[in-house]
Amino acid sequence: MNGINFPGIWAIYKFEMARTIRTLWQSIATPVITTSLYFIVFGGAIGSRIDSIHGVNYGSFLVPGLIMLSLLMQSIVNASIGIYFPKFTGTVFELLSAPISAIELVVGFVGAAATKSVVIGLIILATSALFVPLRVDHPLAMIAFLLLTAITFSMFGFIIGIWAKSFEQLNIVPSLLVTPLTFLGGAFYSIDMLPEPWHTVSLFNPVVYLVSGFRWSFFGHGDVGIAWSLGFTGVFLLLCLGLIVWIFRTGYRLKN
Repeated sequence: MNGINFPGIWAIYKFEMARTIRTLWQSIATPVITTSLYFIVFGGAIGSRIDSIHGVNYGSFLVPGLIMLSLLMQSIVNASIGIYFPKFTGTVFELLSAPISAIELVVGFVGAAATKSVVIGLIILATSALFVPLRVDHPLAMIAFLLLTAITFSMFGFIIGIWAKSFEQLNIVPSLLVTPLTFLGGAFYSIDMLPEPWHTVSLFNPVVYLVSGFRWSFFGHGDVGIAWSLGFTGVFLLLCLGLIVWIFRTGYRLKN
């Protein structure tokens, strides 16, 4: 039985990370500027009218939502572009014929996308500390949620990159689905503030469980139970794994 092809994984990972390093300034400057604008607009305009939410200063309350918004978008975009370009240029056939398994291929692409997302999330966290007082009641849970979400949605982005036939399709899910769900998923408010039936409707938004679990790791309080947040993330991770296995078994939009 052959062992894991670590050099192959490292080659893909290093190549994907090199693309980020070439645009390092934009990769760092964009989240810093965007985070600053969110605090100026939301923290200044809305925060002045809201004393606190669940005993947490509104500016501090925003931080987990801002990180999760960026984490979801960056994970999907980085992973989808990473696998879409080899399809677009035709070099995907070289990858498929290389002495590397499907699992190793996915680990390389997803690992690089997740790394970029986590780094940007940490940059946003550091930038937020310049604006508002922060505390993290459960640091290990915070790191676990950060990694688990980045890996899960990088896998989701990988699936989108394989599914997409054009750059327009590549942007459909992040722009028209993930961003609205995040804004309506309690990133900038608590769903407990919503009247019925909107509170119940919000519970069908999957992003609510991600934001709530991540916010719980900071302040010890979330809109839904921590078990529900972990359960949803785990189920979505398994679903993405199943889809990726099916894609490589059938060659869906890879071998034709």
